[in-house]
Amino acid sequence: MPDNPSGHKEPASSTFQPATRIYSLDALRGFDMFWITGGEGLVHALAIAGAWSVMNSLGNQLHHVKWEGFRFYDLIFPLFMFISGVAIPFAMTSKIQKGTAGRELFKKILRRLVILFIFGMIYNQFWWNDWTNPRIASVLGQIAFAYFFAALIFIKTQKIRSVIIWACGILAFNAILQLFVPVPGFGAGVLTPEGSMNAFIDQRLLPGLLLDKTFDPEGVLNIVSATSVTLMGVIAGLILMIGNWSSYKKFTVLVIIGIILVVLSFLLRNDYPMIKKAWTSTYDMHAAGYSFVLLALFYLVIDIWKFRKWSFYFTVIGMNAITVYMGTHVIDFMYTSKGLLGGLTMHLGPWGEVVLWIAYLGIVWLCLYTLYRNKIFLRV
Repeated sequence: MPDNPSGHKEPASSTFQPATRIYSLDALRGFDMFWITGGEGLVHALAIAGAWSVMNSLGNQLHHVKWEGFRFYDLIFPLFMFISGVAIPFAMTSKIQKGTAGRELFKKILRRLVILFIFGMIYNQFWWNDWTNPRIASVLGQIAFAYFFAALIFIKTQKIRSVIIWACGILAFNAILQLFVPVPGFGAGVLTPEGSMNAFIDQRLLPGLLLDKTFDPEGVLNIVSATSVTLMGVIAGLILMIGNWSSYKKFTVLVIIGIILVVLSFLLRNDYPMIKKAWTSTYDMHAAGYSFVLLALFYLVIDIWKFRKWSFYFTVIGMNAITVYMGTHVIDFMYTSKGLLGGLTMHLGPWGEVVLWIAYLGIVWLCLYTLYRNKIFLRV
């Protein structure tokens, strides 16, 4: 075997197929982004206009729980992080096998961290809220750091077993801090906004405003905890890259892992509640479990059965996920929707709101489709 001049370890398994394209990944990412960039508003409008119980039930799932518990909307954020993790081995393995130097890979993921962190502060409008104590933490910042640490772990280990150990270790570390390490003035295992280890750490280490006054839901310990979700995405990505497994075996393994994580989180929740704002380890496992199952289902339908036409709408969104996330925050697409159809919707009663949201989604999608057709993608 020839020497490896780059100094990198050989890939963990010769059965990996880094060139294989997983079409379902972009569609799933787009499905995830759809709900926070207009889909939620459409469902709520339909629930009001039609007074349908099914829409009311779905609309209830599109609200975060106040503290403990889990609804579909509590899956959106970790699902995106999970998908980011799935993409890591696809992005890194071929470069590693071609001998790309470790420092070059490090520069790439560091650059991504810095750009997303800056985007997160822009999204927060940190310069307007409080000039002396701007909020530094953000959704994009949490994604940035979790991706950075997960990618760094993968680059250094390149083995699925090592990634599993890291993911389990982070889950255990987070659980130990939240359940067994006493917080001054509260004691150990106090999972409240004021008494949690998250609040204790954020108040001392996180500069700027704390979104929930006592702690930040995108705070320091949350970033550490969320890295486990991204690493579980890496595990899913490595499973999809195993060349000597059939597609149906990959699908089955993904579903089994997902079910195990969901069941385990249910068994533990009485003693260790699922809390999104505190990113408890049970919440991480529960969200990752559903993410495994959703990825498996999208993979089955789109990549195995090759039913792809229905998913094109989501694929266009998923190919420019950061663009649509930032764009719908900076640009008032609803203003355009009302400008085009506001006169008509005045005569439609509660259904007018439905029409406005459909137009809103159409305008956003057409903008993204224009970028897609011209191969313009925001890559970081």
